[in-house]
Amino acid sequence: MSVFKRVFTLFIFCAFAGSALKAQVSNNTTGGQIINQTITTAVPFLRINPDARAGGMGDIGVATPVDANGLYANPSKMAFIDETGEPGKPNQYGFAMSFSPWLKALVNDIYLASLNGYYVVKKEQVISASLRYFSLGNIQFTDQNGTNTQQFMPREFAVDVSYARKLGNYFSIAASLRYIYSNLASGQSVGGALVKPGQAGAGDISWYFHKTYGEDKPIQHEFSCGMNISNIGSKMSYTSSITKDFIPTNLGIGLGYTAYLDKHNSVGVYSDINKLLVPTPNGKYDSVNATYYYREESSIKGMFTSFGDAPASVELKSYTLSLGAEYFYDKKFGVRFGYFYEPVAAGGRQFLEAGLTVKYSVVGLHFSYLIPTTILRNPLDNTLRFSLLFNFSKGGKKSGENNSGISFVDDTPKKAAKSDNKATPPAQPQTAPAAPATTTPAPAAPAQTTPDNTTPATPR
Repeated sequence: MSVFKRVFTLFIFCAFAGSALKAQVSNNTTGGQIINQTITTAVPFLRINPDARAGGMGDIGVATPVDANGLYANPSKMAFIDETGEPGKPNQYGFAMSFSPWLKALVNDIYLASLNGYYVVKKEQVISASLRYFSLGNIQFTDQNGTNTQQFMPREFAVDVSYARKLGNYFSIAASLRYIYSNLASGQSVGGALVKPGQAGAGDISWYFHKTYGEDKPIQHEFSCGMNISNIGSKMSYTSSITKDFIPTNLGIGLGYTAYLDKHNSVGVYSDINKLLVPTPNGKYDSVNATYYYREESSIKGMFTSFGDAPASVELKSYTLSLGAEYFYDKKFGVRFGYFYEPVAAGGRQFLEAGLTVKYSVVGLHFSYLIPTTILRNPLDNTLRFSLLFNFSKGGKKSGENNSGISFVDDTPKKAAKSDNKATPPAQPQTAPAAPATTTPAPAAPAQTTPDNTTPATPR
């Protein structure tokens, strides 16, 4: 097997695991032959949500309540991150780290790691950034005769910057920019062409709505919905060829409902629908440019044609559905479960997920576990995800406490100085105006003589 085929085989496995492939097979109406309509993209790791909380509810995240990892599924949710703190102590900034061993059923050296943070610029504006790093382990390259040549460690990463803003009390929008780097077989040669790292630029546009009803009643109800179109950007190529690969542009739509039973207990149910906005292979070949016509489409055009470039029966099978539920006690302990469904014609991934959350002071820990539901061996079987989150309120104090917590700056002396300064200025004006205040009755003496003038009025 050639060098590139070995790398591409592993790449396909990772794509399958990251839900970046939609397997669609139908008959070619022109030739009667079976055409493989599997949609492949570059950098499929971009569709893997590193958040362990989402990983415990069927990879849901578009309309779930926001936390520090909310920017992965829907960046516009971050505009409401300040509301997740305790009353009077809104969150001001925070960061999160996530880690997940990937495809453990196949190999033990593939993993996804992420680091992200946010900062509330103003009450209505939040900026956030993230880094996702995907290691594909160690690969042994061979020549055409099967002789080992060298080892290589393929790796990919993406750097994001997002800006979210509230438009009113219940609605927000966000825009994100992303730089993508993929190094699968740098320095190798395939068909006389030198393999180089792939690079691309992309962006997201998203919106989010949530509103709480019955705030004056024992049980409060919160409804949420959102949409995120992610990875809108350029194509990517690993050689000097003019034909490039699509990146996984994705449409995600989510709905959510949370019931706050009392001040300690809450229950939520959520659902997401996702579709890959990439053209479906149709078997039509351009002999002049030696490539398929669908690969010549621009990424923007491909987003629109992806809704109708296959029969309706096939298009309906290209959507994935996620359902999840979550229970929280006092916002410090949570359990959740979810189900992910993909039609058999689109890949057939179907599994349950369960998760756990524990929070203490500024720290929160999310944990999730994937439970296989079929007898067929799945590369995602027993997948684990871990997320560690930190949230800080204004001034460095921990979220959830009024007077104590972690502070990077010792602000106690500053408060004392401010209180002293506030006390001394009022003391000086009070003594100075005191003397004039005693003199003011002097002009009142003539006013007291006026009653002599008023006595003639009595006979009247």
